[in-house]
Amino acid sequence: MGVNSAYALGYSGTIMVPLGWIGGVVGLILSTIVSLYASILTAKLHEVGGKRHIRYRDLAGHLYGRTAYLLVWALQYANLFLINIGYIIMAGSALKAFYLLFRDDHQLKLPHFIAIAGFACVLFAIATPHLSALRVWLGVSSLCLLLYLCIAFVLSLEDGMKAPPRDYSIPGSEVNRIFATIGAVGNLVFAFNTGMIPEIQATVRPPVIENMLKALFFQFTVGVVPLHAVTYIGYWAYGSSASSYLLNNVHGPVWLKGVAHMSAFIQSIITLHIFASPTYEFLDTTYGIKGSALAPRNIAFRLVVRGGYLVLTTFLSALLSFLGDFMSLTGAISTFPLTFVLPNHMYLIARKNKLSSLQKS
Repeated sequence: MGVNSAYALGYSGTIMVPLGWIGGVVGLILSTIVSLYASILTAKLHEVGGKRHIRYRDLAGHLYGRTAYLLVWALQYANLFLINIGYIIMAGSALKAFYLLFRDDHQLKLPHFIAIAGFACVLFAIATPHLSALRVWLGVSSLCLLLYLCIAFVLSLEDGMKAPPRDYSIPGSEVNRIFATIGAVGNLVFAFNTGMIPEIQATVRPPVIENMLKALFFQFTVGVVPLHAVTYIGYWAYGSSASSYLLNNVHGPVWLKGVAHMSAFIQSIITLHIFASPTYEFLDTTYGIKGSALAPRNIAFRLVVRGGYLVLTTFLSALLSFLGDFMSLTGAISTFPLTFVLPNHMYLIARKNKLSSLQKS
C-alpha cells in the first residue's frame, strides 16, 4: 500500500515530465531493482548475532554502536514524519479535487482541505490504537487503491486516444531543467521507501526471512505494475502537461472521478497510520501505556498525544503544500540513506566473513 499509495498518481508529473521517456522509464526500473536489492539485504539481517532485530534503529545500533542507534533513530523518525506530512497534503489535495467537481467558487483553498484531512487523521488515530487493529481497514485501503489506480488508468487511456499529438519535450530553461532533474531523482528514491522493513518483518509468521523475501519479490514484480502502468499512461496521455496529481488531468463522468478522489483520500489516511505507527509505538512505550485500548486513560492519551502530533503534522502540511517539491525533499533528506545506503553497508558489516571477494567489491 505504501508503494501504490495515492503518491503514485503524481509520478507522471514529478518524474516523467522532468526526465522524459528514456530518463523516466530507465530511472523507475533501476529504482525498482535497487530498492528490491536493498530490501532483500535488510530482510536477511533479521537475525544477527543470535538476536532478532525488529526495529531499524536496533539493527543499526547492534552493528555500529550507540551513536549510530541515535542517528538512525532520528533519521527514521524524521523520514516517517515527512512521509506523514506528505500523506496529509495528498489527502487534502484529493479532498479539494472532489470539492471542485461540484463547487468551483474558490471559497476554500488547499490549506482548508488539509486541515479537514488532518482532523480525519486524528479521529482515525484515536479509533485505531495499534497497527494490528487495522485489520479490515487494510482491505478497505487495498480496494481504494485499486479504484483510483484503475480509474486513473482507464480515463487517461481514453483521453490519450482522443487527444491530438502531445508535447513530450522537457519544459523550462536549462537551469530549471537541472533543478527539475535533481527533484525527479529525489522522487525516484521516494517512490520506493523501504525504511520500515524490520518493523514490518516483525509481524511476519515463521519462517520469517523466507516469508518476507516471498512478499518482497511479489511486491517488486506484480506489486509495482500498477505504479509503473499509471505513471507511463499518464505521461503518454498528457505529455509535459501531466499534473503532480494525475486525477486533475483526466476527463470523464463526475461520479467516477468523485469515487477516485474519495478513494485517494481514504487510502491516504489509512496509509498514514501505518507510517505513523512506529511513532505511536514509541510514544506509548515512553509514557507506559498498557492495558485495554478502551480504558479512559488510554483513550485520553491518544486524544492528547497522537492528536497533538497530527495537529503539528497538519500545520506543517498546510505550510508545505507543494506536493511534488515535498516528495523530492523527503527523498533527498531521509529516504536515500535509509533505503539505498545503510542496507548495503550494514550487510557488508554483518556478513563480512561470509562474503566472496566479488560480493565485497
